Amino acid sequence: MNILLCPDSFKGSLMNWEVCDAMRRGFLRAGSDFHVVEKPLSDGGEGTVAALIRGTGGKEIQKEISGPFGEKVTATIGILPDDKTAIIEMAQACGLFLVPPEKRNPRWVTTYGVGELIQEALLRGYQRIILGIGGSASTDAGMGALQALGIHFYDDDGHELPGIGESLRKITHIDTSHIFSLLSQSELLIACDVNNPLYGPKGAAYIFSPQKGATPEDVIQLDEGLRHFAWITQRVTGKNINSLPGAGAAGGIGAGLFAYAGAQMVSGINIIIELLNLEEEIAHADLVVSGEGKVDNQTLYGKVLSGVIKLCRKYHRPLLIFAGTIDCDASEAFAKEAALFSIVNGPISENEAMEKAKILVENSAFHVAHLLKMMFSAMKK
Repeated sequence: MNILLCPDSFKGSLMNWEVCDAMRRGFLRAGSDFHVVEKPLSDGGEGTVAALIRGTGGKEIQKEISGPFGEKVTATIGILPDDKTAIIEMAQACGLFLVPPEKRNPRWVTTYGVGELIQEALLRGYQRIILGIGGSASTDAGMGALQALGIHFYDDDGHELPGIGESLRKITHIDTSHIFSLLSQSELLIACDVNNPLYGPKGAAYIFSPQKGATPEDVIQLDEGLRHFAWITQRVTGKNINSLPGAGAAGGIGAGLFAYAGAQMVSGINIIIELLNLEEEIAHADLVVSGEGKVDNQTLYGKVLSGVIKLCRKYHRPLLIFAGTIDCDASEAFAKEAALFSIVNGPISENEAMEKAKILVENSAFHVAHLLKMMFSAMKK
């Protein structure tokens, strides 16, 4: 029986490839009748590079870059087998997981390290760069990344501003004359699956910044900064970045890179499905097994699993979904799409479930595989 394993991460407990490992162990514990293929998935945040390297047989490059506050961190650039495409995670430069809870405030976080990763990939000759922007701690409209790529931002007094959210409302002059020249010879794709505008009630500051530690006062100031950045950007480039679908994702980095670095916004789900050849894998699978930490009604719209569901529907493939938490309403919503299984096996705290997630996933996969074996055995009699 051909089993395709294509889970997302269980956020806070297991990376996508760790979920795959646990699922594989569970199925193989039940017997050797299962041929298992692993294609861990990601939403563009932490784990995207690992998923694509593992799923395509690519390689990785290590690079020391600037972290959320300018400190040095080590990030990984994924290189696909075509030797032309580089994969970058914004989260590795300014991810929320890099910032201790007591220090979280997007007014002071920079995306400078993202620009350094883009520059490194270009200097190594990679012509196509895919940037996953999930899980960020920043709201700087990509100002930091653009600084690393040669753009300078100045205030009223002619002083160069640091590339952080706090600086957005202080910009009076932008010098684009020294932008990194190799950008014009490359394709920069931003993987994004939300449609929020840059500013306003549904923009980057109001919707996403509170999750990154912003207070109500911070939100107001960041939104003012994003509005000002959009205004001055239109004056400099002629581009209306607020109307760009997804401009408000990840603190607005897509808007900044679109305006000044020629980036294009693309569906993160679709491009990952394409790179992993997931459609063909699903077409040839007897059973598809996916999962994520929490399944609710929103899982059907725009998240990683929504892409898996659509392909399973297209090819009439049965889909099992493992999750740590399943909302009550989700069972009915998923009735025609998939079978949902909670990995939790009894009364247990959330922290304990997250600590034991690996063995809980493995055991859940084993019991499902054992049931399938018994069913097939009974059908042969």
